[in-house]
Amino acid sequence: MNSHTPNRCAVVTGTTSGIGHAVVRALLDRRWHVLGVARRPSDIAHEQYEHVQLDLHDIGALHERLEPRLTTMLRALPSVRVGLVNNAADPGLLGPVGSLDARRLPGVLTTNVAAPLWFMGALVRLAPPDTSLRVVNVSSGAAVSAFPGLAAYGASKAALRMIGMVFAAELDSASDRDIAILSYEPGTVDTPMQAFARSQPDYVLPSRELFVRFASEGRLVPPEEPAREIVAFLEGDGSRRFTERRLGVNA
Repeated sequence: MNSHTPNRCAVVTGTTSGIGHAVVRALLDRRWHVLGVARRPSDIAHEQYEHVQLDLHDIGALHERLEPRLTTMLRALPSVRVGLVNNAADPGLLGPVGSLDARRLPGVLTTNVAAPLWFMGALVRLAPPDTSLRVVNVSSGAAVSAFPGLAAYGASKAALRMIGMVFAAELDSASDRDIAILSYEPGTVDTPMQAFARSQPDYVLPSRELFVRFASEGRLVPPEEPAREIVAFLEGDGSRRFTERRLGVNA
């Protein structure tokens, strides 16, 4: 590492498009070292960015391939602040409950629930006790409201929300470490996930018209807007152990 290496490092998932890509760019601009994880190659070339191409459906690969990298990163960088942004998600299992292929549900839950849980556990184990840790779990309105056709996705995001709450409760009862968790709802962001929802037939996604209306009414915001708020949380102090926030709305 050279003399300009920052003392802040972050792990971000789903970094090849949308919010994850924007978060990485913002962190690099602010001199963080970033480890990005996504199933596709990255177009980001930066001396402080390391990309791991890995499908989060493969939970075994997280332990085998990522834990050694996380250990190396945390040992190599004398970090005073470590961030985690659980951004990657699998929205692919859509449809009314009566027509869902339950055989595909484990894949959704692995990416949307098990992988973020693994990352939270790994960083709290591997980061030095005196290191500040900030965790952002990217949530969705579907975690707290019912949208027809989004049973699998909404259930997975609701589970991730609860995991963050339980993690915070455990820390409150057993630890005085500087760790804070944010469940962050980015709202209607112009991402490939929004385009995917609009492309579905009504019989697959009965709430498709809602997503079409978001776009037609100009209500989609660029990914850089939620990225700014996510980075502000990663860099901030004084947060409660667990916080919920929606884009542009203070806790």
